[in-house]
Amino acid sequence: MSVSPLPRGPVESPSPPPAAAPTDPPSLLSVAARVEARLVGLLDHERTRWAQVDADLVAPVDTLADLVLASGKRLRPAFCYWGFVGAGGDPDDARVVDAGAAFELLQAFALIHDDVMDGSATRRGARTAHLQYVGHHAGAGWLGEARRFGEGVAILIGNLAHVLADQLMREAAGGGLAVWDELRLELNMGQYLDMVGTARRDTDAARAHLVARYKSGKYTVERPLHVGAALAGRLDELAGPLSAYGDPLGEAFQLRDDLLDVFGDEALIGKPIGDDLREGKPTPLMAATTARCDARHAPLLARVGRRDLTAAEVGALRDLMEESGARAELESEVAHLTARAVDAIGRAPVSVDARRALVELAQFVATRSR
Repeated sequence: MSVSPLPRGPVESPSPPPAAAPTDPPSLLSVAARVEARLVGLLDHERTRWAQVDADLVAPVDTLADLVLASGKRLRPAFCYWGFVGAGGDPDDARVVDAGAAFELLQAFALIHDDVMDGSATRRGARTAHLQYVGHHAGAGWLGEARRFGEGVAILIGNLAHVLADQLMREAAGGGLAVWDELRLELNMGQYLDMVGTARRDTDAARAHLVARYKSGKYTVERPLHVGAALAGRLDELAGPLSAYGDPLGEAFQLRDDLLDVFGDEALIGKPIGDDLREGKPTPLMAATTARCDARHAPLLARVGRRDLTAAEVGALRDLMEESGARAELESEVAHLTARAVDAIGRAPVSVDARRALVELAQFVATRSR
């Protein structure tokens, strides 16, 4: 069976939107621009390819492109790139750009499926994929249940992103494929833990940290670093030192996400404040809050996980997290984990430029506002 090649050259397509905000560090921006261009070329190619088969096949590619080319942080490509360069890889090697683009497509796959599982309404400031197609089905008066159609199409679009991610990573090849397989397993297992924890209303701190580590932390920082080192042929030597940096920083990344869901700026994070509270996510922030509260707060805490949780109740929970010291506890943990990561990369046998970039990225992860 022939496989359509993934073009590397220039393509005639509109310029992509900015990949990152002006406050993002140079260690992120330079990588993001190259990965962005790769994604534009790939998705433009796929759109043209499938339009020639049937006009209806343009829609899922466009929906995927809208999400992938929105204001993503491009952190995973950056960690992959600096893991590669730190291990002695050529900064101009196209393989690491392919690997970075694969991470962005894998992230799109995870987000689209996550939104279906959680019933989320917005993502990166736009309506979620499944709701777009629910609306399209209902508006067109088609047969069947609009919800099932919308969720089914979203799952297929997520799968499309996953296949394209695999194809890109296979072209980058090398020892990175084994790490790629492992991180995809970890991502799925972490998502399962998140779903079970949400359904059971888990408030155990140790389990909440485990979910944070496997659902997001490992595949955001540690595994991209490992893929980069593998592409440069030095994974065996660098896996331990890069994990000593990536593991604590990955957890700090997810803890910051949890804090932003409650205390962030809705315009920056691209979704309603308090979504984790309405979904009843088993976050370390919620575990710390529950542990610090008593029977007086039980009625309010019992509202967590309710879809009809009001903005006023979200505000009351935010105040409770502040007053109980739970927010301060999480902020302290983020700082501690980041310091561990910075100390570890200072001792790792990587290039000076990569060490400087990874320290800068650690500081960005710890203090980001989106």
